[in-house]
Amino acid sequence: MAALGAVHAAKKVLRKEIKARLAAMTEEEKYRQSEILTQRLISNPKYQASKQVSLYLSFSNEVSTEGILRHIFQSGKRVFIPRYVGDKMDMLRLFSQEDYDSLPLTKWNIKQPPDDDNTRDDALFAACCNPLAWSLHGRESNRGEGDRIAYFFPPLGGLDLIIMPGLGFTPEGHRLGRGKGYYDSYLKKCAMLPSGQPYTIALAFREQMCDHIPVSEHDMTVDEVLFVEK
Repeated sequence: MAALGAVHAAKKVLRKEIKARLAAMTEEEKYRQSEILTQRLISNPKYQASKQVSLYLSFSNEVSTEGILRHIFQSGKRVFIPRYVGDKMDMLRLFSQEDYDSLPLTKWNIKQPPDDDNTRDDALFAACCNPLAWSLHGRESNRGEGDRIAYFFPPLGGLDLIIMPGLGFTPEGHRLGRGKGYYDSYLKKCAMLPSGQPYTIALAFREQMCDHIPVSEHDMTVDEVLFVEK
């Protein structure tokens, strides 16, 4: 417990340092780096080969994903975006630019589907109570009397690629999140599915790069970190 406590304390200090670096960035510099990273991502072979992509919707102190979102729609890929409800994060289908424009803002000033929106495809599985769907698509699970639920995978099955947000990164792929553990938990859930864990790419401002990030056994490593060196 003492070692874990030391990791948490070191992360807290590092988060404060990175937030100060980000606060010192001009909007022009954020735009410059975001444009470079957008082009690097859409030229990346893993992105080009992907069909189902999870993309975070950026806010002011993150690499902008607006250009990436437009490219995904233009290229015919399926895009899934985070919805945070309590301590849980799901990835739900976003259908078009108009769909994005219509999304409400949360109290954190981030767009996401409303909590009561049950009409969107889930990136990992869908849940339904239709017996025909159980027999055709599902693996049935008995969760108590009157509480049967079946899970079935969408036509393309899971995600190919997750574009990862974060507060800090190392070139080797260690990641410092914002302390909630949403993406670490989600990646572990992905790993349990037949499709396996998707490839992960992080986008980072130069100011977010670190020589070292304290990690615990619960922290997931990113496969690839794209950042601007100069």
